[in-house]
Parts: sequence; C-alpha cells; structure tokens
Amino acid sequence: MREYPKYIIVRSFGIYRQALLEEARLLREKGLLQQEEDIFYLCLEELAALLENRLMEDVRGVIDSRKKAFEHHRRMTPPRVMTSEGEVVTGVRSGVEAPEGALVGTPASSGAVEGYVKVVLKPEEAKLKKGDILVAPYTDPGWTPLFHSAKALVVEIGGMMTHGSVIAREYGIPAVVGVENATKILKDGQYVRVNGTKGFVEVLEDELHEK
Repeated sequence: MREYPKYIIVRSFGIYRQALLEEARLLREKGLLQQEEDIFYLCLEELAALLENRLMEDVRGVIDSRKKAFEHHRRMTPPRVMTSEGEVVTGVRSGVEAPEGALVGTPASSGAVEGYVKVVLKPEEAKLKKGDILVAPYTDPGWTPLFHSAKALVVEIGGMMTHGSVIAREYGIPAVVGVENATKILKDGQYVRVNGTKGFVEVLEDELHEK
C-alpha cells in the first residue's frame, strides 16, 4: 500500500505527458515547434499563449536557450554534501580501509565482487550486459530494470537510504555510493573490484576490454 500513491502519481504524469505531446504535435505541424519534445521547455503560461494563438516573440530562441542551460546544468557534478544554507562541505573521507589509489565512497550494500565497468549516463541508452558493474551519476525508479543485469552498483550521488542503495540491497548486489566523479574516472571495459562492505572501488586492470 505504501507504494500505491506513487504508482497513481507516476501513472497520472504519464497521461499528462501524452496529452502534452499531442498538443506539441499540432504545434509542430503549425511550425511553432521544431520537435515535439520542445514543449517541455515551456512553462504553462507560455504554452497557453501558443495554444491560444497569442504568439510569443522568438519562441524557438527561448527554447534553444533553455536547452543549452539544461545541458549545462546536467553536466555539472553536484556536491556530495551541502548544508541547508547552501554551503558546500568538502573534505577527505577518513576511516575507510581501502587500497592505495582506490575510489572511496559510502558502503551501501555489503559484499565484494569483480567485473567490467559499464558507465551509464541515461537509463534509456544503457547497453548493460549480465555481470557488468553499473557506474552511474545517480539512480531513480527509472533505472530499476538495469539492476537485473548489474553485478554491483557504483554511483556518484547518494546515501544509505537513497534509491540505488535500497534497490541494491534488495537485489543482493554490492553498492558503493557517493563516489565523486566515478563516471568520469572509470571507463567502460576496466576490470574493477567493488567492495560494498568497506566502501571502495579498486581498478584491477586498467586495460580496456571490448565486450
């Protein structure tokens, strides 16, 4: 029962999305949008103006500008710790027994395994194979199907009770979260050891293996 309200919300948003995309199709046919997904870069007031033929000036320019801003922010790495006042807390993790050169994070699901790295930035673009080590910036419910194939999880953002940690424990795979810049440092095909008990990722073979 706890998950049912979430199901209703997600289902409702799916219906809203389809309705918006239908409106977007009509706007694209009129030449007001370049592609249907552009509708999600407009606020409701702007969308209403388009639908009521109260045309905005340079609507495509507004959309292009917001796309660039979105992409810029998407590429930024959020801080591991931030206070309620917005202060970024930095520092070196202490008390972690890890080999020299290992990437250190927070142990989130116990166990230690070895495998080949697969960096995934978007779940819809994932080409994960059975037994791969899933390395991602974060996870949310949309990533859950990938856990069927993953041998272990390494994410840049998260704590003991965030999505990836909870799902990794449910699937019984090791997980290390809060590994800064993991998606940039680790490369597809590297052979690594993930220790979800102590909280580190060790590169065992730096040579990239094609899979």
